[in-house]
Amino acid sequence: MKQKTFNELMKDRFGGKVYRLALTTGCSCPGRDRGTPCIFCSAEGSGDFAAPASLSVSGQIEYAKKLVAGKLSGSFAGYMAYFQSFTNTYGPVERLRDIFLEAANHPEILAVSIATRPDCLPEEMVEMLSEVNAVKPLTVELGLQTANEKTAEFLKRGYKNEVFEDAVRRLKEKGIEVVVHLIVGLPGETKENCLDTARYLAELSGTAPGEMSSQTVARTGGLIDGVKLQVLQVLSGTKLAELTKGDPSLVPRISLEEYTDIVKQMLEVLPETVTVHRLTGDPPKKLLISPLWTADKKKVLNYMKREL
Repeated sequence: MKQKTFNELMKDRFGGKVYRLALTTGCSCPGRDRGTPCIFCSAEGSGDFAAPASLSVSGQIEYAKKLVAGKLSGSFAGYMAYFQSFTNTYGPVERLRDIFLEAANHPEILAVSIATRPDCLPEEMVEMLSEVNAVKPLTVELGLQTANEKTAEFLKRGYKNEVFEDAVRRLKEKGIEVVVHLIVGLPGETKENCLDTARYLAELSGTAPGEMSSQTVARTGGLIDGVKLQVLQVLSGTKLAELTKGDPSLVPRISLEEYTDIVKQMLEVLPETVTVHRLTGDPPKKLLISPLWTADKKKVLNYMKREL
């Protein structure tokens, strides 16, 4: 694998291992408010690893520190405040400013990461995120999942690729790093579809050959900084779980070996400048229906690291 991993990037920047502390803003999601959430999204599982929303940000940080205390090693450098669940820019700017700045100003926080949707980044929100980025390095994570518009519509993603591209451009203009979430094994998608999504991101980074490169770069202003990869997982309580009961062909049939092969080829398409923040998802085991092999994260990572 030519790309750096998240751990390697953090070691380069901060001199050691950085642990993510899963925090929450208490925000919901526009898809849920419309009654059309992404079909793979679980209301119960989305915040499964986050600190309780009833706590203050500082209280959440202390709570989350206890959860990772047993993992700390001699190379430990500090923590990243990771606002993980749902859409963390889907709320009043002033309220979110207080939350994000409290995290950024915490003495033990080295960096901040905020997961959100590209259609929830109005100009005033991006300006506020720029304020946070001035205090501590900020990463914004955007859930693209696929560049295939037809698949995205089936997933109920809720926005077009051009909305994603515009959000990337505006974030990059403010010097904010962008990490993109991708899912392998989506219904109806082949390996070539996955590679097309990787090529799309390479185009956004201005590195892939082709007649659209200059147009895409002009729209986005440049670089995709990182990716998070996972295989499609069917979780109980999701719309996808309902759909698979009526149509078993929607159940992911992909094996660990097949998934690893696709990921390997996707990474070969992406430029070296794109950091790999995640190779596999970490599903709540009580909700997981398929593929069951994803429940053993350690085994999955060990296999993938050997192959990559």
